[in-house]
Amino acid sequence: MDAAHPEPGFSGHTILAVFAHPDDESLACGGTLARLADAGARVVLLCASRGEKGSVSDESLLASRDLARVRTDELREAARTLGIADVLICDHPDGDLRWADVPQLHDEIVEAIVRYQPDGVITFAEDGLYWHLDHVGVHERTYTAVRSFGADAPPLYYVTIPKGLMRDVVEAAGGSALKDTKFWGIDADAFGEAAKPPTFVIDVRAWVSRKLAALSCHKTQMGPSHPFARIDNDQAQELLGLEHFRRAPTESRWNSIIERMGQPVPIA
Repeated sequence: MDAAHPEPGFSGHTILAVFAHPDDESLACGGTLARLADAGARVVLLCASRGEKGSVSDESLLASRDLARVRTDELREAARTLGIADVLICDHPDGDLRWADVPQLHDEIVEAIVRYQPDGVITFAEDGLYWHLDHVGVHERTYTAVRSFGADAPPLYYVTIPKGLMRDVVEAAGGSALKDTKFWGIDADAFGEAAKPPTFVIDVRAWVSRKLAALSCHKTQMGPSHPFARIDNDQAQELLGLEHFRRAPTESRWNSIIERMGQPVPIA
Protein backbone atom coordinates (compact mmCIF):
# COMPACT_ATOMS: atom_id res chain seq x y z
CA MET A 1 0.00 0.00 0.00
CA ASP A 2 1.30 3.46 -0.84
CA ALA A 3 0.25 7.09 -0.72
CA ALA A 4 -1.09 6.95 -4.27
CA HIS A 5 -3.27 3.92 -3.50
CA PRO A 6 -4.56 4.34 0.06
CA GLU A 7 -6.58 1.79 1.98
CA PRO A 8 -10.28 1.90 1.13
CA GLY A 9 -13.01 2.12 3.74
CA PHE A 10 -11.35 4.35 6.33
CA SER A 11 -13.66 7.28 5.68
CA GLY A 12 -15.92 7.80 8.69
CA HIS A 13 -13.31 6.51 11.12
CA THR A 14 -11.51 8.69 13.66
CA ILE A 15 -8.18 8.32 15.42
CA LEU A 16 -7.19 10.40 18.46
CA ALA A 17 -3.48 10.96 19.11
CA VAL A 18 -2.47 12.32 22.53
CA PHE A 19 1.02 13.74 23.04
CA ALA A 20 2.87 16.13 25.33
CA HIS A 21 4.59 18.78 23.20
CA PRO A 22 4.59 20.19 19.69
CA ASP A 23 6.81 17.88 17.56
CA ASP A 24 6.00 14.69 19.53
CA GLU A 25 3.32 13.82 16.98
CA SER A 26 5.72 14.02 14.04
CA LEU A 27 8.59 12.22 15.76
CA ALA A 28 6.62 9.39 17.33
CA CYS A 29 4.25 8.44 14.53
CA GLY A 30 4.02 11.14 11.88
CA GLY A 31 4.08 8.56 9.09
CA THR A 32 1.17 6.63 10.57
CA LEU A 33 -0.89 9.77 11.11
CA ALA A 34 -0.28 10.84 7.51
CA ARG A 35 -1.15 7.37 6.20
CA LEU A 36 -4.38 7.34 8.23
CA ALA A 37 -5.34 10.78 6.94
CA ASP A 38 -4.63 9.82 3.33
CA ALA A 39 -6.78 6.73 3.79
CA GLY A 40 -9.74 8.92 4.71
CA ALA A 41 -9.63 8.74 8.49
CA ARG A 42 -10.22 11.82 10.58
CA VAL A 43 -7.10 12.31 12.68
CA VAL A 44 -7.43 14.38 15.84
CA LEU A 45 -4.40 15.52 17.84
CA LEU A 46 -4.51 16.56 21.49
CA CYS A 47 -1.29 18.24 22.64
CA ALA A 48 -1.03 18.72 26.39
CA SER A 49 1.32 21.73 26.39
CA ARG A 50 2.62 24.50 24.17
CA GLY A 51 6.25 23.47 24.63
CA GLU A 52 7.36 26.72 26.23
CA LYS A 53 10.43 25.12 27.85
CA GLY A 54 11.80 23.66 24.64
CA SER A 55 15.05 24.47 22.94
CA VAL A 56 15.45 27.21 20.34
CA SER A 57 17.60 26.44 17.30
CA ASP A 58 17.67 30.09 16.16
CA GLU A 59 16.60 32.99 18.36
CA SER A 60 15.60 35.01 15.29
CA LEU A 61 12.67 32.61 14.81
CA LEU A 62 11.04 34.08 17.89
CA ALA A 63 11.14 37.73 16.81
CA SER A 64 8.95 39.47 19.39
CA ARG A 65 6.89 36.38 20.22
CA ASP A 66 7.30 33.94 23.07
CA LEU A 67 8.30 30.33 22.43
CA ALA A 68 4.89 28.92 23.37
CA ARG A 69 3.18 30.94 20.65
CA VAL A 70 5.80 30.09 18.04
CA ARG A 71 5.66 26.38 18.81
CA THR A 72 1.87 26.45 18.68
CA ASP A 73 2.09 27.88 15.16
CA GLU A 74 4.70 25.29 14.22
CA LEU A 75 2.42 22.53 15.47
CA ARG A 76 -0.49 23.72 13.36
CA GLU A 77 1.75 23.83 10.28
CA ALA A 78 3.04 20.31 10.96
CA ALA A 79 -0.54 19.10 11.47
CA ARG A 80 -1.53 20.49 8.07
CA THR A 81 1.45 18.73 6.52
CA LEU A 82 0.38 15.40 8.02
CA GLY A 83 -3.29 15.88 7.16
CA ILE A 84 -4.46 16.10 10.76
CA ALA A 85 -8.04 17.40 10.79
CA ASP A 86 -8.35 18.81 14.32
CA VAL A 87 -5.70 20.08 16.72
CA LEU A 88 -6.59 20.51 20.40
CA ILE A 89 -3.85 22.42 22.22
CA CYS A 90 -4.02 22.47 25.99
CA ASP A 91 -2.09 24.90 28.16
CA HIS A 92 -0.63 22.68 30.87
CA PRO A 93 2.88 23.56 32.10
CA ASP A 94 5.67 22.19 29.95
CA GLY A 95 8.08 20.28 32.18
CA ASP A 96 5.47 19.48 34.82
CA LEU A 97 2.88 17.40 32.96
CA ARG A 98 3.22 14.40 35.22
CA TRP A 99 2.19 16.26 38.35
CA ALA A 100 0.42 19.51 37.48
CA ASP A 101 -3.28 19.74 36.56
CA VAL A 102 -3.70 15.95 36.70
CA PRO A 103 -7.53 15.93 37.00
CA GLN A 104 -7.88 18.61 34.34
CA LEU A 105 -5.74 16.80 31.76
CA HIS A 106 -7.58 13.54 32.50
CA ASP A 107 -10.90 15.29 31.94
CA GLU A 108 -9.73 16.91 28.69
CA ILE A 109 -8.76 13.53 27.26
CA VAL A 110 -12.07 12.05 28.38
CA GLU A 111 -13.93 14.96 26.79
CA ALA A 112 -12.04 14.45 23.52
CA ILE A 113 -13.00 10.77 23.50
CA VAL A 114 -16.65 11.63 24.16
CA ARG A 115 -16.67 14.35 21.51
CA TYR A 116 -14.90 12.51 18.71
CA GLN A 117 -15.78 8.87 19.49
CA PRO A 118 -12.43 7.66 18.13
CA ASP A 119 -11.94 4.17 16.74
CA GLY A 120 -8.54 4.12 18.38
CA VAL A 121 -6.25 6.24 20.57
CA ILE A 122 -2.47 6.56 20.18
CA THR A 123 -0.09 7.79 22.89
CA PHE A 124 3.33 7.16 24.44
CA ALA A 125 4.27 3.83 26.00
CA GLU A 126 5.35 3.56 29.62
CA ASP A 127 8.91 4.64 28.83
CA GLY A 128 7.81 7.90 27.18
CA LEU A 129 10.21 7.15 24.28
CA TYR A 130 13.24 8.01 26.47
CA TRP A 131 11.88 8.38 30.02
CA HIS A 132 10.83 11.98 29.47
CA LEU A 133 8.62 12.57 32.53
CA ASP A 134 6.19 14.77 30.60
CA HIS A 135 5.73 11.90 28.16
CA VAL A 136 5.30 9.43 31.00
CA GLY A 137 2.66 11.71 32.53
CA VAL A 138 0.72 11.90 29.27
CA HIS A 139 0.94 8.11 28.98
CA GLU A 140 -0.54 7.77 32.48
CA ARG A 141 -3.32 10.32 31.90
CA THR A 142 -4.29 8.79 28.57
CA TYR A 143 -4.37 5.28 29.97
CA THR A 144 -6.59 6.24 32.91
CA ALA A 145 -8.86 8.32 30.66
CA VAL A 146 -9.35 5.45 28.20
CA ARG A 147 -9.72 2.91 30.98
CA SER A 148 -12.51 4.98 32.56
CA PHE A 149 -14.77 3.93 29.66
CA GLY A 150 -14.56 0.27 30.64
CA ALA A 151 -15.70 -2.14 27.94
CA ASP A 152 -16.86 0.84 25.84
CA ALA A 153 -13.32 2.21 25.61
CA PRO A 154 -11.67 2.62 22.23
CA PRO A 155 -8.58 0.50 21.67
CA LEU A 156 -5.42 2.18 23.00
CA TYR A 157 -2.07 1.90 21.25
CA TYR A 158 1.39 2.75 22.54
CA VAL A 159 3.96 3.99 20.04
CA THR A 160 7.61 3.18 20.67
CA ILE A 161 11.00 3.82 19.12
CA PRO A 162 13.22 0.73 18.84
CA LYS A 163 16.45 0.65 20.77
CA GLY A 164 19.37 1.64 18.57
CA LEU A 165 17.29 3.37 15.89
CA MET A 166 18.32 6.90 16.79
CA ARG A 167 21.97 5.86 16.96
CA ASP A 168 21.56 4.54 13.40
CA VAL A 169 20.09 7.89 12.34
CA VAL A 170 23.10 9.69 13.81
CA GLU A 171 25.49 7.39 11.98
CA ALA A 172 23.61 7.86 8.69
CA ALA A 173 23.70 11.62 9.18
CA GLY A 174 27.48 11.70 9.57
CA GLY A 175 28.25 10.05 12.87
CA SER A 176 30.95 11.59 15.01
CA ALA A 177 31.62 14.22 12.32
CA LEU A 178 28.26 15.80 13.10
CA LYS A 179 28.26 19.05 15.01
CA ASP A 180 25.24 17.81 16.96
CA THR A 181 24.90 14.07 17.63
CA LYS A 182 21.99 14.48 20.01
CA PHE A 183 18.25 14.90 19.59
CA TRP A 184 17.11 18.02 21.43
CA GLY A 185 19.98 17.52 23.86
CA ILE A 186 19.07 13.86 24.40
CA ASP A 187 21.62 11.14 23.77
CA ALA A 188 20.61 8.92 20.87
CA ASP A 189 21.00 5.77 22.96
CA ALA A 190 18.34 6.92 25.44
CA PHE A 191 15.60 6.34 22.88
CA GLY A 192 13.98 2.95 23.26
CA GLU A 193 16.39 1.92 26.03
CA ALA A 194 13.56 0.44 28.12
CA ALA A 195 10.91 -0.04 25.42
CA LYS A 196 8.86 -3.22 25.52
CA PRO A 197 8.72 -5.14 22.22
CA PRO A 198 6.08 -3.97 19.74
CA THR A 199 3.23 -6.27 18.75
CA PHE A 200 2.80 -4.77 15.28
CA VAL A 201 4.48 -2.34 12.92
CA ILE A 202 3.03 -0.01 10.31
CA ASP A 203 4.79 0.43 6.98
CA VAL A 204 5.09 4.18 6.36
CA ARG A 205 7.88 4.21 3.78
CA ALA A 206 5.65 6.04 1.30
CA TRP A 207 4.91 8.66 3.96
CA VAL A 208 8.41 9.22 5.36
CA SER A 209 8.91 12.37 3.30
CA ARG A 210 5.76 13.79 4.94
CA LYS A 211 7.07 12.81 8.37
CA LEU A 212 10.33 14.65 7.72
CA ALA A 213 8.46 17.63 6.27
CA ALA A 214 6.31 17.79 9.39
CA LEU A 215 9.38 17.60 11.62
CA SER A 216 10.95 20.45 9.65
CA CYS A 217 7.88 22.59 10.42
CA HIS A 218 9.10 22.63 14.03
CA LYS A 219 11.86 25.07 13.08
CA THR A 220 12.70 26.12 16.64
CA GLN A 221 13.49 22.48 17.41
CA MET A 222 15.15 21.48 14.12
CA GLY A 223 18.30 23.41 13.30
CA PRO A 224 20.41 22.63 10.21
CA SER A 225 22.79 20.47 12.27
CA HIS A 226 20.01 18.26 13.63
CA PRO A 227 20.49 14.61 12.58
CA PHE A 228 17.03 14.46 10.97
CA ALA A 229 17.94 17.45 8.82
CA ARG A 230 21.03 15.64 7.49
CA ILE A 231 19.63 12.35 6.21
CA ASP A 232 18.34 11.95 2.68
CA ASN A 233 15.04 10.39 1.65
CA ASP A 234 16.52 6.96 0.92
CA GLN A 235 18.16 6.83 4.34
CA ALA A 236 14.95 8.03 5.96
CA GLN A 237 12.88 5.36 4.24
CA GLU A 238 15.26 2.67 5.42
CA LEU A 239 15.50 3.92 9.00
CA LEU A 240 12.07 5.45 9.60
CA GLY A 241 9.94 3.37 7.23
CA LEU A 242 8.36 1.30 10.00
CA GLU A 243 6.60 2.73 13.05
CA HIS A 244 6.23 0.46 16.07
CA PHE A 245 3.16 -0.06 18.24
CA ARG A 246 1.86 -2.16 21.08
CA ARG A 247 -1.76 -2.49 22.10
CA ALA A 248 -2.50 -1.49 25.70
CA PRO A 249 -4.20 -3.92 28.12
CA THR A 250 -7.67 -2.36 28.37
CA GLU A 251 -11.14 -3.92 28.48
CA SER A 252 -11.84 -3.04 24.85
CA ARG A 253 -11.94 -6.16 22.71
CA TRP A 254 -12.45 -4.69 19.25
CA ASN A 255 -9.76 -3.86 16.75
CA SER A 256 -9.36 -0.55 14.97
CA ILE A 257 -8.11 0.58 11.59
CA ILE A 258 -4.67 1.04 13.14
CA GLU A 259 -4.31 -2.72 13.50
CA ARG A 260 -5.80 -3.26 10.05
CA MET A 261 -2.88 -1.29 8.62
CA GLY A 262 -0.32 -3.09 10.75
CA GLN A 263 1.89 -6.09 10.28
CA PRO A 264 2.16 -8.36 13.34
CA VAL A 265 5.53 -8.82 15.01
CA PRO A 266 6.13 -12.40 16.19
CA ILE A 267 6.51 -12.68 19.94
CA ALA A 268 9.91 -14.15 20.76
